[in-house]
Amino acid sequence: MNMLLSILVDGVSYGMILFIISIGLSITMGLMRVVNMAHGGFAMLGGFMAAAIMAWAGTRFEAALAAASVAVALISVPIERLLVRQVYGRHVLDQALLSIGLIYIIVAGANLLFGASITTLQIPHYLTGWVAIGNHTIPKYRLFVTVAGLIIVALLWVAIERTSFGVRIRAAVDNSAIAQTVGINTSQLYAIAFAVGAALAALGGIIGAQIMPMESTYALKYLVLMLAVVTVGGMGTVTGTFAAALLLGLANTAAIYLVPSMASVAFYIAMFLVLTLRPQGLFGRSL
Repeated sequence: MNMLLSILVDGVSYGMILFIISIGLSITMGLMRVVNMAHGGFAMLGGFMAAAIMAWAGTRFEAALAAASVAVALISVPIERLLVRQVYGRHVLDQALLSIGLIYIIVAGANLLFGASITTLQIPHYLTGWVAIGNHTIPKYRLFVTVAGLIIVALLWVAIERTSFGVRIRAAVDNSAIAQTVGINTSQLYAIAFAVGAALAALGGIIGAQIMPMESTYALKYLVLMLAVVTVGGMGTVTGTFAAALLLGLANTAAIYLVPSMASVAFYIAMFLVLTLRPQGLFGRSL
């Protein structure tokens, strides 16, 4: 029973981190039809910037988290305006090559500014230790990650399903050309979506640094995981990305506990099985 609870807690918290980091990539790929393989760089920048703000300015974890997320969103704006925008509608190879180039620039910059060693984030005292639930104990930080993920899921669902901004996004996803003819400013919409996606990636990188350590190769190391979550869930869908992140997170965690020798491939086996049954992803549309 204790092992099952541990698998559930660790798997869900890991899945929440994957979701927070990957949802921006899912939205940008589904909305803009751009393969932004540099998305993990925003998560890495968020973690490094939060650590730097805490070390240099002596700010609290919460303030550093907010400041770093906003800073990464602002950094993403000129990247989208000056670089990513140039490959809208271009062949997927052009998009992939541009974004891979961006990855290496971000990795080199992080290595220069922050070094090649793993950077740790000092979490608040009230998030350390354990909390007792019945006869079981759960790490406070993993509980915090899970709650943060659920709040973000709820906020994104409301924003996309219950606001005029969400209506415009769904219209642009369904048919960008028609959306423009009815007065929707898709250019502005893309910039906002890209910045929000970058901020969420930064947020995920920061709160997930205890589970996915922050290092200069982060953007490359976890790239496949992010792409897997988006592909399994179906591009452009919050529900699909959330379900995929939980499924893959639980599969990976269960393998670590139950079959350690399979831990390194369990994630990909789960992805293979889902895509074999549903090539368009869990909540993706049939082609």
